[in-house]
Amino acid sequence: MNLAQQLLTALKAYGIKEIFGIPGDFALPLFKVIEETQTLPLYTLSHEPAVGFAADAAARFHTRPSVAAVTYGAGALNMVNPIAAAYAEKSPVIVISGGPGQADKSTGLLVHHQAKQLHSQVQVYKEVTCDQVVLDDTAQAPAQIARALKNCIIESRPVYIEVPRDQVFEPCDPVPVLPLTSDCDTDALDACTDEIIEALGQAASPVLMVGVEIRRYGLEQEVALLSRKLGIPVVTTFMGKGLLAGQPVDLRGTYMGVAGEQSLTQLVERSDGLFLLGVLLSDTNFGISEKKIDLRKTVLACDGSVSLGFHVYPSIPLQELVRALNDKLPERPQLEAARFEHPRGLALTDEPITPTDIATAVNDMFHRYGALPIASDMGDCLFTAMDMEYTELVAPGYYATMGYGVPSGLGVQAATGRRPLILVGDGAFQMTGMELLNCRRYGWNPIVLVFNNSSWEMLRAFQPESEFNDLDRLDFAALADALGGLGQAVNTKRELHAALDRACADETCFQLIDISLARGLMSNTLSRFVAGFKQMRDG
Repeated sequence: MNLAQQLLTALKAYGIKEIFGIPGDFALPLFKVIEETQTLPLYTLSHEPAVGFAADAAARFHTRPSVAAVTYGAGALNMVNPIAAAYAEKSPVIVISGGPGQADKSTGLLVHHQAKQLHSQVQVYKEVTCDQVVLDDTAQAPAQIARALKNCIIESRPVYIEVPRDQVFEPCDPVPVLPLTSDCDTDALDACTDEIIEALGQAASPVLMVGVEIRRYGLEQEVALLSRKLGIPVVTTFMGKGLLAGQPVDLRGTYMGVAGEQSLTQLVERSDGLFLLGVLLSDTNFGISEKKIDLRKTVLACDGSVSLGFHVYPSIPLQELVRALNDKLPERPQLEAARFEHPRGLALTDEPITPTDIATAVNDMFHRYGALPIASDMGDCLFTAMDMEYTELVAPGYYATMGYGVPSGLGVQAATGRRPLILVGDGAFQMTGMELLNCRRYGWNPIVLVFNNSSWEMLRAFQPESEFNDLDRLDFAALADALGGLGQAVNTKRELHAALDRACADETCFQLIDISLARGLMSNTLSRFVAGFKQMRDG
């Protein structure tokens, strides 16, 4: 086999299910092999940022890596922001870039797509990936590929693989499949778990808070079991909304500090035994706490280590910790899946629509037709999702990049085969919404809700005096028709209810509902979040 064939075979052996990409001249030989071998499905999109976002979302749902394949320079450098988001939120994306060959480097001329130096692209990706390899020596390539793929899975972060175009068809040995384990001192693990059990046992009000790492490492069922064995209530972080959906646990909801439900906020902030499992200590998770959480009195297990006050256990993988705790704790009775009180029963009137109405209408739709996985962009659409029925959700809750919603929804459908609900604001839709034109080619049929307020509304929330937040009002429903879907424009609650019914009934193409909202209107959750964030920022 040649180098490209061995790379594709290795990807499949390591559990990768698909490739998202955009070809370019330095990557044409590689894409030829991808297409002709059909080792993995190839989904080509229209703009490199969308490729990165789609692969990110697919990886989150797989709990295994997904591939974003692009060309050198103009392609890979155009995808840096989505990969930075994946790195920040611990999503394992494999970036595969075509690259210049030896002949390109020996002409004495600058190579097109070259920025500063030929290796500048690798240097840029060192900042947003956990491993980088350039496959310019086929004798070393198998070991390099294996190392990168293992690190991607173990660290749950992006890696970068560059394939020079003159190496694609060179003979290459098979890539070894390495054991996907990381070093763990069993004595330290034993002492760590004993200390955690003792600390939680002594607490009067222990609480388990779960974060995105439990999804990244495929631990949701094991963490659900752990929560039952501990016999303590569970909450998710803002980033972790959607975790443990459908699992039989005592799940109380999503912690959002002053922006969230008061009783849940008090449960977390008054806990004398807070166990943070797979939780990132980000400002979006904890920046709006009503009462500052004393991390010296918590147990924090994240990024491969565990801290209890001033005591730190390094090199304790989350998977090993959860399994060791489950082995030590006794069984407890099975619980029913948690049920939440979300707004239901939209009043079918001719009144204008509010963000809360959208959440209510979606909840009514889920009750009638069944819940869908949600892919949300950043903005008030994500804060509105906090009032939607508890279901699987992907969103850039920490990195907070716009443009994520539409391509991530396509990634979800490619990865799972399930029809997603996509939530996106009109500003973010202008960035990546055109990717919907690819739905017809692949048979994708998402339901897309566009929060159309002619505004960058979340930015307005922080700086309302700025006129640059105003956008033109566009007819997204008409655009959907032109892109091969079916668009509906709605202005009233009654129209929104009817449009969702029609969207659910028609699975032949993507459905876009253009929801007219008044400029300056925000969800209650976003209003509270902004107020809390400003208070934290301004002291």
